[in-house]
Amino acid sequence: MKKNIYSDMRKFTNINESIRFGNHTLDDGRILYQDDDFFIVYDGFPVSPGHILIITSGDEVTYFDLSDQKRNKLNKMLDHAKNIIEGEHSPDGYNIGMNCGSAAGQTVMQFHCHLIPRYNGDVPDPRGGVRHSVMGKGFY
Repeated sequence: MKKNIYSDMRKFTNINESIRFGNHTLDDGRILYQDDDFFIVYDGFPVSPGHILIITSGDEVTYFDLSDQKRNKLNKMLDHAKNIIEGEHSPDGYNIGMNCGSAAGQTVMQFHCHLIPRYNGDVPDPRGGVRHSVMGKGFY
């Protein structure tokens, strides 16, 4: 079984430090965008073509730990990530996901946001979307 390289992601606070995911150092070609607060990479285990992660370069663990300034900037990062995806893919929709805490399924304790492109027909019935994160609650 392949190990999820994000499960051992090292936190870092200085944008000039090496960006590491477990035993892997991201080379310049892997980082799609980077600034003082966030960096963007394609997910190592994508659930659909173009699945992107927006990751804090700070030590915040969840969305609720982000400053107001970073929360506002996250909106701009989502737009930037969407433009990256649409430069290579033609999705029909998106899911935006943030797992906040172990009970919510967070396994990497450094803030990251998933932007998941969705395509007509990628699942038999997409109704309920993120509500499917709790078994049996997606269909209503």
